[in-house]
This record gives sequence, structure tokens and C-alpha cells, in this order.
Amino acid sequence: MRRYLRYAGLTALALACLTIAMANRTVVTLSLLPDDLAALLNWQARTEVPVFLVLAAGVGIGLALGFVWEWLRARKHRKVARVQTRAVSKLERELAAMKDQTSLPDDPVLALLEKPKAR
Repeated sequence: MRRYLRYAGLTALALACLTIAMANRTVVTLSLLPDDLAALLNWQARTEVPVFLVLAAGVGIGLALGFVWEWLRARKHRKVARVQTRAVSKLERELAAMKDQTSLPDDPVLALLEKPKAR
């Protein structure tokens, strides 16, 4: 059921994007440099694209910048997690080594008491 709701939501989103694209088919000219600077450098990069492509590119660039920003912001948390994971692994290895050294005591009564219980 949840899968069908997700498909319905994605279909509605696709229809909304398609409607916006159809409503914004007007062609606009994008310039890389302002006209005065382009005249000074004697170089101008211009292209004509529909408005919906400009909107879609803006949304895509914004999402990409947001993802990169968040990834960089979370770097310190990933570092702490990595250090703590290494510390836990080291302590688990030390505990396993200590259990191997003292797994069965010399006294048979203590050996019965410390015997692991079956679950």
C-alpha cells in the first residue's frame, strides 16, 4: 500500500513539474558576462534556453550545494564516530583475548559457575 502511495506522490510531482515546464516555455537569453564587460573583453557567451530549464538548473544546483554543505558540516561527527568505532573494536579484541586467557579457572566448581548459559 505504501508503495502505491509513493508512486501516486511521484506521479503528482511529475505532473506538477510537467505543467510548470509547459507554462514556462518562453525562450530567454542567458549571458555569461554583463554587456559592458563583454564589450570591454570583446567576448560574449550567450545562449537561448526555455525558462523552465533555467528553473530546473537552479533547483539542481541548489540541491547539489546543499548536499555538499551538509556533508562538509557532518565531517566532525563522522570523525568522532570513526574514532569511537576503532576504540570499541580494540576493546572488544582485548576482552576476547582476556576471556581466552582466563576462560576456564583451575577450580572445577568455579568452572561450572562461570560456564556460559545456553539461550
